[in-house]
Amino acid sequence: MANPGDPVPGAAQARRILGLLEGDDVDAAIQAGLARFVPLPELDGAANARLAAARDRLLAAWAARERHRARARRLERIGEERRRARSARQATAAAPGAAGSQMHQALDPANGHPAASPGAGERLALPAAAAAALARARARASGGRP
Repeated sequence: MANPGDPVPGAAQARRILGLLEGDDVDAAIQAGLARFVPLPELDGAANARLAAARDRLLAAWAARERHRARARRLERIGEERRRARSARQATAAAPGAAGSQMHQALDPANGHPAASPGAGERLALPAAAAAALARARARASGGRP
């Protein structure tokens, strides 16, 4: 890649780059300064146009490569975050009485202590308003009147 401090190729160097491109030696043209080329009054319009077009294609390819690398890094980071989250969820689910399962524990209204957790196969009771809304929705779905 071009360094900002590198000198801009002069007319002789630009002609050399053009010759390298015509010989399909793109790597040598890059080494010779293709990325830093600016149109020169010493060159004819066709040579300036060919060198500028080659430079633009090179810079576009480098930009695309960098976007691809950034996307790959972003996808790797997202994948790693998902793996960590999945591992944490599995660890929480596997640990009986883990802190995550106790966070949303309801209190027993009779004594203010945590209510008993439902056992296997048991269901939690819905609040009255939610149960009524569910019943109306089921009735509409089955074609009955709410």
